[in-house]
Amino acid sequence: MLSTAHHADVVIIGAGIAGLSAAHQLTSAGVSVSVLEAGPRVGGRMTTEEVDGFRLDHIGPLLSTSYPELRAAPGLEGLLLRTFAPGVLVHSEGRQYRTGVARQARSARGAFKAARALASAPRPPMGGPIDQARLGAALARLATTPATRILARPERTALAALSTRGLPSRTVNGFLRPLLATLLSDPALTTSSRCADLALRSYARGRLCVPSGGSATLPELLAAALPPGTVRTGVHVTAADITSVRTKEHGELGCRSLLLATGASAAAELLPGLRVPPFHPVTVLHHTAPAPPPTGASLLLDADRSGPVAHTCVMSEVDPSRVPHGRNLITSTVLGTPPPDLDRSVRTHLAALYGTPTDDWELLAAHHDPEAVPAMPPPHDLRRPVRLLAGLYVCGDHRDTSTVQGALFSGRRAAHAVLGDLGIRPGHLESELREAA
Repeated sequence: MLSTAHHADVVIIGAGIAGLSAAHQLTSAGVSVSVLEAGPRVGGRMTTEEVDGFRLDHIGPLLSTSYPELRAAPGLEGLLLRTFAPGVLVHSEGRQYRTGVARQARSARGAFKAARALASAPRPPMGGPIDQARLGAALARLATTPATRILARPERTALAALSTRGLPSRTVNGFLRPLLATLLSDPALTTSSRCADLALRSYARGRLCVPSGGSATLPELLAAALPPGTVRTGVHVTAADITSVRTKEHGELGCRSLLLATGASAAAELLPGLRVPPFHPVTVLHHTAPAPPPTGASLLLDADRSGPVAHTCVMSEVDPSRVPHGRNLITSTVLGTPPPDLDRSVRTHLAALYGTPTDDWELLAAHHDPEAVPAMPPPHDLRRPVRLLAGLYVCGDHRDTSTVQGALFSGRRAAHAVLGDLGIRPGHLESELREAA
């Protein structure tokens, strides 16, 4: 398929998980691919750095074991996921409460059985046993709802849709609101209600998790499974069109098709006029402490929004491979604009959330990304076109949902569009593309 003037059939700009996912689909169909990455390593925002033996994510997104692409994407067969404890811990009015264990209430009958088991427990601010049973039944129904039905629902903001769920306000404010803020990285819940329902559906169908060894493990596995020489890092693209890419380091490279797999802002620099969405800023802080807070492997949310931290966990309990032996790692996430006295205000808030002094905690790293998560306000097209014209394509989480699942799936969609224009039938049926969520 190559002529002497062509560097590859398809040049992919960006070695994030969307571009790497597309590269797998294309190479498995016999198409030659070159992935060009400006950074020193693959992964884009899914970067993990090592500090004194700790593996620290820059912007570590929460995954779900229910994500279809984590099972279907070529190259991820060896991915090990570390799961959080079932449900979540919610901190409110000075206490911690466990809630939202949908897997224990797959039906209304099961939910009310769970309620009787909780009858002797302290009454949490998100509601008593009956309210928690209703919540469990609602999550169980959502877990079995087809994605196509969710996408056909009326669309509004996630915040506005919360009042229509038939649940008490204490359940909404004490659990659903902080959970959705965490899942969507959107504290104001301006996200499309359809996207919010898909996020809750993923939560109800699986377990929250992170890649073992850090977020970078996922793109590293994808890159390692590609043919040798496919991915080239440290290559800066200065201009691009359908038939050629110009780089600082290697001059002009020819191709038959071009796929932009960068973030939205970088893609718009190469293709002026491409729409750039607003973003949700995210700041991640990593602390080490002499002793771990007594929450185990649970994700801890703040229902009262009494400080800058939206959610936190003892990451060394969730994934021990990220820390040196005998050390503790607490990872916390701040959504929106961080406060000026970041470490002090975060440690003060963490002391209240965990109920333990934090004066002797040491800050290992703090990473802020103003474009961490593309916003998805209504109306939001969950399947934005990946084919701009024959020979020119774009993919990334800004074309689907702003999740790891969305990024991986957008790469699959883009690859199928490329193969269609090249006259090659993809190995997966189009019905699979329509049904995946």
